[in-house]
Amino acid sequence: MHGATHLTRSACVCAVAVVLAATGCGGGGGAAGGPDGIVTSSWGDPQNPLEPANTNEVQGGKVLDMIFRGLKRYDPRTGEAEDMLAERIETGDSTNFTVTIKNGWTFSNGEPVTAKSFVDAWNYGAHLKNNQRNAYFFGYIDGYDDVHPESGQPTARTMSGLKVTGDRTFTVKLTQKFSTWPETLGYAAFSPLPSTFFSDHAAWLAKPVGNGPYAVDSYARGSQMSLRRWDGYPGDDKARNGGVDLTVYTDNNTAYTDLTAGNLDLVDDVPAAQLRNVTADLGDRYINTPAGIIQTLAFPYYDPDWNKPGQEKVRKGLSKAINRQQITDTIFQKTRTPAKDWTSPVLGPDGGYDDGLCGEACTYDPAAAKKLVAEGGGIPGGQVRIAYNADSGSHKEWVDAVCNSINNALGNDKACVGNPVGTFADYRNQITASKMTGPFRAGWQMDYPLIQNFLQPLYYTNASSNDGKWNNEEFDRLIDQANAETDPARAIDTFKRAEGVVRDQMAAIPLWYQNGSAGYSDRIANVSLNQFSVPVYEEITVN
Repeated sequence: MHGATHLTRSACVCAVAVVLAATGCGGGGGAAGGPDGIVTSSWGDPQNPLEPANTNEVQGGKVLDMIFRGLKRYDPRTGEAEDMLAERIETGDSTNFTVTIKNGWTFSNGEPVTAKSFVDAWNYGAHLKNNQRNAYFFGYIDGYDDVHPESGQPTARTMSGLKVTGDRTFTVKLTQKFSTWPETLGYAAFSPLPSTFFSDHAAWLAKPVGNGPYAVDSYARGSQMSLRRWDGYPGDDKARNGGVDLTVYTDNNTAYTDLTAGNLDLVDDVPAAQLRNVTADLGDRYINTPAGIIQTLAFPYYDPDWNKPGQEKVRKGLSKAINRQQITDTIFQKTRTPAKDWTSPVLGPDGGYDDGLCGEACTYDPAAAKKLVAEGGGIPGGQVRIAYNADSGSHKEWVDAVCNSINNALGNDKACVGNPVGTFADYRNQITASKMTGPFRAGWQMDYPLIQNFLQPLYYTNASSNDGKWNNEEFDRLIDQANAETDPARAIDTFKRAEGVVRDQMAAIPLWYQNGSAGYSDRIANVSLNQFSVPVYEEITVN
């Protein structure tokens, strides 16, 4: 959950920040079926009100994905950024873009979606006084620094790089070449907003109005949100059910119990404790599918002991000491896959995923691990202390397993220990204050399916989510070069060269890719998860 600086304001949401919240109760097992049937699904209360530029966690994101459509939309199966409201986005130099939106789109209150709907929403999202968590997504636009300065007060109300040029056209000027910038526009922060958002903000927050296949019918914070199909929706991805009731649970074990008892249709986060039983309980109504999420071990490069010459050998040795296959099979019951690069398999080889990139550096080899650690001068202070937040039950299990693997490889039962930190908030506060004294668990859930999003926000000098403060001039140069490439294939090749620098220095140790998991009742069908591990609600049918 990080802000951004300088060239990398496309940064993002950590998967680690996904938190379930609120109170559990059953849903409507025996309700009517057919095209007007209502789907009941588990949910967690969003962290913030559902403003698109202020939502950067999964629970709020689920709703935004149902009630908004932007210029682009990521295909639920391939992840490809396809035109949604964009009729075309044109550029001659990868810096100046002209956007034309389709005719005939309205919000669910009947107001037309115009160029102004986008420009006003983006200017609102970027402005410092509106305190929107996703403001940095607008940081590539010229004039962002005037509305959202690093320090002091804004000197402008709107960004100079955004101009409405007609009812359906606007221009965007970026601060640097960014050839794949249009492909970021499927992210929810770039959604359009109706005029009522600005004229009666409190009423809009109480009952958000968007332009997607569903409209909010009612919202009782901490309890339930009811969404209903909007029959005036002009898109080709119309809802195939009558609506969705999202019920808040504080404990996903309770949600799972309600599902198996027939009181709930869909749980999109199967609890770790149930993974051993889920196939017996649900059969083919259990979904376990790759998502755009990677877990890593990050390092505190601000600590001289962890940043001295030769430490890259120690980091590589530690990587080779971790038996990823055994841990993902036993602790995670194959809902994680051993990492082979620093991105995600959902990108596919054409998008930059490379299962040979980490190679032997991610291959379990205890003898080589011990040799590398010794060659690198040994572990700083003689002991690896892996920090993690203790308020999530499963972290202790895998951290202990990683340490056990390292200890066995190095032949020293005190070489690695877990270092629990009380709560997720405490943990994030220590990280952002640069107070880590050893490796710490990190996670990344993609904002959009681009290789750029797995590299720049995390490893570019002073990037918003570069929590370990790693920096490398060669990496930065290659990232800038990749962003400026107008040919997508050449851009991806250049990003992969930058990722090679991350590998050679072992800037972070890739652990595993996370799958999305879900279970559903026999009352519904056509259930799938998109590449962000979120259910594709509009495709679900009620039997």
